[in-house]
Amino acid sequence: MASPTAREITHNGLWKNNPALVQLLGLCPLLAVTGSVVNAIGLGLATLAVLVCSNTAVSLLRNNMSATVRLPASVMIIATFTTCAELLMKAFTYELYQILGIFIPLIVTNCTILGRADAFASKNPVGPSALDGFMMGVGFLLVLIAIGAIRELLGQGTLFADMDLIFGDAAKDWKLTLLGEDYPGFLIAILPPGAFLVAGLLIAAKNAIDAEFERRAKLNRQVVRGSKRVRTTGNIQ
Repeated sequence: MASPTAREITHNGLWKNNPALVQLLGLCPLLAVTGSVVNAIGLGLATLAVLVCSNTAVSLLRNNMSATVRLPASVMIIATFTTCAELLMKAFTYELYQILGIFIPLIVTNCTILGRADAFASKNPVGPSALDGFMMGVGFLLVLIAIGAIRELLGQGTLFADMDLIFGDAAKDWKLTLLGEDYPGFLIAILPPGAFLVAGLLIAAKNAIDAEFERRAKLNRQVVRGSKRVRTTGNIQ
């Protein structure tokens, strides 16, 4: 079976088969740590790195793994790269690592990573597998950032607060106070129920956009463009 094209892989990861909005995988960290943009970026980048590395490794070893050991071997590979990501965060972004807490080592149990390793990387060459991991990771990251931005804005009235936890002292001035210094905050936005509400609205918005595109495609298919041949009789001699 031919591998999907780069365009198909990109479209699947970012939109058509987005792990957060379509597959609904990895919802535990998605809803738990997206109270701000910086938290979302931290977890999203760690997940992205593990996805790319694990997909690449599983693809490289796919011909040397039997079906009986594929699943435990994939888990071990994912656990290895998750540990690497955890140690790197401890070394370079320790404060953010403390904020994210248990959700960094729990990347091992993220169904998105294991699902892509088993469903795609174990059946395709290294290049498409690495690209699939990257695009699925970027799709997951973008949803995390969207939820984090909405929750941070509604809950605290700010955007990009504490970005220096990732990007260093140069990012201390990135904070935007959009709703005024006296904004009292919308508590439910930064609590778990707020995460469910925002995620549900994003899923609904995606479904509405898909439905509109499908409606327009049907209309275009019904219109026959160009000149028409008109017959005055049903028989041609």
